[in-house]
Amino acid sequence: MALPPVLRDRLRLPVIGSPLFIISGPDLVIAQCKAGIVGSFPALNARPASLLDEWLHRITEELAAWDRDHPDTPSAPFAVNHIVHKTNDRLEHDIEMSTKWKAPVVITSLGAREDVNAAVHSYGGVVLHDIINDRFARKAVEKGADGLIAVAAGAGGHAGQLSPFALVQEIREWFDGPVALSGSIANGHAILGAQAMGADLAYIGSAFIATEEANADPAYKDMIVASAGDDIVYSNLFTGVHGNYLKPSIIAAGLDPNDLPQSDPSRMNFGSGGNQKAKAWRDIWGCGQGIGAVKHVPTAGELVARLSSEYEAAKAQLAAKTSLTAGKALLAAE
Repeated sequence: MALPPVLRDRLRLPVIGSPLFIISGPDLVIAQCKAGIVGSFPALNARPASLLDEWLHRITEELAAWDRDHPDTPSAPFAVNHIVHKTNDRLEHDIEMSTKWKAPVVITSLGAREDVNAAVHSYGGVVLHDIINDRFARKAVEKGADGLIAVAAGAGGHAGQLSPFALVQEIREWFDGPVALSGSIANGHAILGAQAMGADLAYIGSAFIATEEANADPAYKDMIVASAGDDIVYSNLFTGVHGNYLKPSIIAAGLDPNDLPQSDPSRMNFGSGGNQKAKAWRDIWGCGQGIGAVKHVPTAGELVARLSSEYEAAKAQLAAKTSLTAGKALLAAE
């Protein structure tokens, strides 16, 4: 399971910070990359569309400056997320901008398109496509995606329903390229667990909402700190695509989280104009089930440091258990 050099050689922790609608911007992305993980943002967060060029310029220049000043700890690559669904009327412009700035990694969502993949490959970029099942995974690879983001049950925002064990297992039966796993990953032990299942990288979003650099309402961050897995509701009401949301935010909006109607998927709209459902992300807050690990609101760098410390501890614990098991087997053989 070989990773492309941009993801193999420039990460201090095998993690991609997932693109968070409204929340991810240059401040968070730059902090994540400086800390040694892939920082990403949805292109649609830059509004108006002309702002995307400014964001990409700033991210590129600040990370280049960091690399010049910190040759021993260079930044991780950044990623731009494009919604390739037909309702995104900005896609052509946004692809042009990410191509202009040669975004090292591009994450595509809600559809797979050969022309988008070709545009990224034209300058040597890597395309990761997020999927919720094996059928979508096969389509993405057939259309030229370099790697997959397996969005399993428990992930924040638009999430699938399959267990991560089942989803990664099915993908690995035929695909040996890069795989990132998303779904309730919020500590270092879970990162190692994702790799043990067969993924190369962990894809973490919800924990980064509750960081200082995130463009989220302070009440949103506090709600994540105060909540746990039981406080997550799975519904397609708010965007037309099923996703996970914080129950207290649904209640605060005057809705019954136990009796939400189904939405018509054809009413999805991720374009520049927005609609009532898209605006719901500002009031109905997306979040994954792993937030029980979030105890306060740190900087992104502090969060990555915690994850890294936990990851190394998890590896040490596993090595100790393996050594103990081997020792017992040796004694039994004697």
